[in-house]
Amino acid sequence: MRQKVPLFLFACLIRTGVHAPSAPRRGWLIRMRGSCSVRFAAGLLITLFFVCSCKENLPIISSIEPHIGSPGELLTITGENFGEERDESSYVTIAGAAPTSSSYVSWKNSLIQVRIPEFAEAGLVYIHRGGKKSNPVLFSYRSAMPEPVRGEEFGSLPRIQTVEPASAPIGALVTIHGANFGASRENSGVFFAWNAETRTSSETEAKAPEAVEAFDTEFAYELWSEREIRVRVPDGAVSGNLEVRTPRGNSRPAFFEISGKPGTKIYKDKRSYTFSYSVDVMVERAVRPNGLYLWLPKPVSSASQRNINVLNRSSEPFIENYRGSSLYQLMNLDPGTKEQINLSYVAEVYAVESGIRYQNIRQDGTSPIKMVYTQSAPMIPSDDPDIAAQAGAIVGRERNPYIKAQKIFQWILKEKDLQAAPLPGGALEGLKETGADSYRASLLFCALARAADVPAIPAAGVLVDRNQRAVRHYWAEFWIDSFGWIPVDPALSAGAAPDGFLLREDHGTFYFGSLDNQRITFSRGQSAISQMDARGRITARSRDYSLQNLWEEATGGLESYSSLWSDVTITGLYIQ
Repeated sequence: MRQKVPLFLFACLIRTGVHAPSAPRRGWLIRMRGSCSVRFAAGLLITLFFVCSCKENLPIISSIEPHIGSPGELLTITGENFGEERDESSYVTIAGAAPTSSSYVSWKNSLIQVRIPEFAEAGLVYIHRGGKKSNPVLFSYRSAMPEPVRGEEFGSLPRIQTVEPASAPIGALVTIHGANFGASRENSGVFFAWNAETRTSSETEAKAPEAVEAFDTEFAYELWSEREIRVRVPDGAVSGNLEVRTPRGNSRPAFFEISGKPGTKIYKDKRSYTFSYSVDVMVERAVRPNGLYLWLPKPVSSASQRNINVLNRSSEPFIENYRGSSLYQLMNLDPGTKEQINLSYVAEVYAVESGIRYQNIRQDGTSPIKMVYTQSAPMIPSDDPDIAAQAGAIVGRERNPYIKAQKIFQWILKEKDLQAAPLPGGALEGLKETGADSYRASLLFCALARAADVPAIPAAGVLVDRNQRAVRHYWAEFWIDSFGWIPVDPALSAGAAPDGFLLREDHGTFYFGSLDNQRITFSRGQSAISQMDARGRITARSRDYSLQNLWEEATGGLESYSSLWSDVTITGLYIQ
C-alpha cells in the first residue's frame, strides 16, 4: 500500500513548475522552470514524495498464542509490518483457510487478534498483505492432538511421560522422561516437527509438517537410557509434535514449542535428485591374509537435505554408517582380482532462506557447539597468528556473532579474487594470496570466524548445473544460538560459478544466509575417521566431494593395488 501525497506537497510541486505526464512509464518525467533555488526545492519535494511512497516491508510473525486451540477461540499473532488497518489485500490464513471478515477482533501493525475458524487439521499460519506473504508458524487444533496416556501402559513401545522444559530455543537441552526408550540409542532417535513452504495452486491446500531428527553434528544426545533422554533441539525444528522413534516402534507424540528464535528460516522449492558413484579396485600384488577398507561417503542428512534412501548398491557394506561413510571390507584379495562397488541414492534438497533480527541474538557461552566449532583444526587453523590478527582487524570491537560473520564474509568478497577454477592450498593460502576458489574461500571463512569466536564449519558436495552435471563445490555454515546454522557461499556470492550453473541474479546478497537447491551435500564439517588397523596403510583424497580424512586402508599382505573413484553422476531430477 502506498501513502497518499499530502495536498500541500502537491500544491508545492505545481507552484515550482514540476509537471508529470498523464501516463508515465517509469517514475516522474520532470520539467523544471525558474531559478536554481526553485529547482532545488522541487527536487527536494520529489525526493520526499518517493520516500513517502516507498514499498513497505514484508510482514513477519514473531509468535502466535495459543499454538493449540479450538474453533471460536481468540488467536493472537504478534510480529511486525502487518499494517495499521486491514483492507481487502490483508488477511490471515490458518491451514490454508481464511477466517471471515467478522472473525477479526483487532488488526494493528504489530498485533492481530482473530477468531479461529472451523477446521480440524494442523496447518501453517500466514499473514497476507498487499500480495505478499509472511513466514509460516505452525498451529494445531486441539481436537486433532493425540490424547495423553493415562494410567499404566504395558508393551514395548517407547512412551513419553514428560518433556522438560516444554518450550525451548534451537540448541537448548531438553529432558524427556518416560519408558521403553532402550538402554542405548543405537538406531533410535528423537524427532521434532519440521515444515517447508510448498507451492500450491490453492491456498486451501495445506500439508502437515514432517519431522527433523536431532543431529550428531550439533552434539544432540547427551544421555540415552531406558527412562530418560537428554537431547538438544535441532536446527530446523518448529513448534509441533515431538516423538521418540526406536526399532521397536514410535512413541505417541508430545507437543513441544520452539521459543526465543531471533528470526525466520524457510525451506522451499524441493528438488529430488537421484545420483550414483562408484569405486573400482584392481589388485596387482598380494599375499594372504590381507584386506582393503573403503570408506564411501554418504549424502548427509540435515534440515535442508532430507529423506535420503539407497536405491541400489552392488554389495552390502561392512558398516552401514561409519562417521558419515559406508565402510566396505574386501578381504583376502588375490593378484588380478577386480572389485567394483556401486552406490545409488535419492535425496530431497530444499532451498533455504533465512532472516535474522540480529539485535535479538543472545549468546550461550556453555554450548558444546560453541566450544567445539571455535577450536582450531588442521583444515581450519584459527589459531594461526596471521589468521587471528586478520580476524581481529575485520571484526574490531563487534560482539554480535552475526555481524562478525557478515563482516568476515564481506571482507573475503572485497579482498579476494574468487574464481571457479580450482586452486591449490587451503585457508592459509587463501589468506596470503589474492586468488581463491570455493575450497580456499570456505575454509578461510571458517578459520576467520572461529578466530572471531563464531562457531563455523565447512561443507562439501557437488553443484548440479543445467545439464545435470555434478561439479565439486565447497561452502560454509556458522551457528547462531537459538536460531541454528546459517549457510554462506562466498564463491557463488562473488559470481564464481562453474560453467552451466544457473546462478541467481541476486547472488551478491542471497548467498549470505540463504542457499539454493542446486547442490547435494556429502559432509558438514570434516569427518574424522579412525583406522581399522593401526598398521594399515592409508590413502587420503584431498579436495574431493566429501571432507573426510580417510578413504582407503590396505592391511596385511596387500602390497600393490589400484583404485579408481568415479565422480558423482546425476541420474535423475524431479522438481516439485
